Amino acid sequence: MNTIDTAIRAAAADIKLAGVAKAYDAQTVVIPPMDVQLKAGEFTVVLGPSGCGKSTLLQMIAGLERVSGGKIVIGDREVQDLEPKQRGCAMVFQNYALYPHMTVLENMAYSLKVAGLSKVERAERVEAVATMLGLSDYLHRRPGQLSGGQRQRVAIGRAIVREPGVLLFDEPLSNLDAQLRHDMRVELAELHRRIGATTIFVTHDQVEAMTLADRILILNRGRIEQFDTPKAIYHHPASVFVAKFIGAPPMNILPVTGDGSALRLADGQVVAEASLTGNYQLGIRPEDIVASGHGAGRLCKAMLRFREDLGSHSVLAAELAGLVVRIATPFGVDTADLVELSLNFPPSRLHLFDAQTGRAIAGAFGA
Repeated sequence: MNTIDTAIRAAAADIKLAGVAKAYDAQTVVIPPMDVQLKAGEFTVVLGPSGCGKSTLLQMIAGLERVSGGKIVIGDREVQDLEPKQRGCAMVFQNYALYPHMTVLENMAYSLKVAGLSKVERAERVEAVATMLGLSDYLHRRPGQLSGGQRQRVAIGRAIVREPGVLLFDEPLSNLDAQLRHDMRVELAELHRRIGATTIFVTHDQVEAMTLADRILILNRGRIEQFDTPKAIYHHPASVFVAKFIGAPPMNILPVTGDGSALRLADGQVVAEASLTGNYQLGIRPEDIVASGHGAGRLCKAMLRFREDLGSHSVLAAELAGLVVRIATPFGVDTADLVELSLNFPPSRLHLFDAQTGRAIAGAFGA
């Protein structure tokens, strides 16, 4: 661990948002009042669809967007009225925002020069960060001479060379191809383990969220749907929105009606035993449905409509009670000759949601 690592780890701070809101007028409320606390040294991913307010939230923390109400506390300081340079944050943007006429070294050292550090100290910091990020051989090149992944590493290096306690990432991998995104996810995870900065990473990509986050904050129209670990969010979604947003393919959601002893689909088939009455939404992940008809739980008849062979597994699209459900079958399960499927829904894998609010109902199946 070098001096950069030590300084960033020591500067890592809690972030507390108390009633933080953003509205441009009475009709345009981007983020209603929000209360949330991020732990020092934690990697938090803010996840949600386009337009849900995740980038606005990040920019309010950075100071690039004014809050309409509430307090932002970083460490023991209220910062909502401070300029960005006074907040102890560093930001990495989607478009890299590098100076094209400057070399990698000059780009990374520029903020240190503005801050008044000596040439010797600037060189020492840049050299340490360049070594950390594998950029030592590129210090005298300009951004136009680098690949997309290298430019992104320069943008990250320019941020951490300032020794910030808080690192903010605004969809930094969206301009990279699939392989580079994978490689950069690994590098970012390793970097976070090394420097320990409090990190907030905005994305709409659930794979980035699931693989990078200590905790995921899921936003829907500016409101927090769920804030928990990736494992908890995947296995215990708090709402239909979360259940359908996380997972590829996403969770199947089926409208069901309880008659006091069982939950029935629209065509009358019983999908689960439960002493419930009224209308609900039933969820089950594609990999939890058994297409062979074996195992505990009720069997439902469905017609196969389409099969996707993805090598490691297959995804079947089947018609059930007038809806399309997707079933993920593991490698080695032969479904090639199946037309009519007998679907098994294990009770321990079922999720129940309120029909009106979409919120999860705990303990419906004894879980």
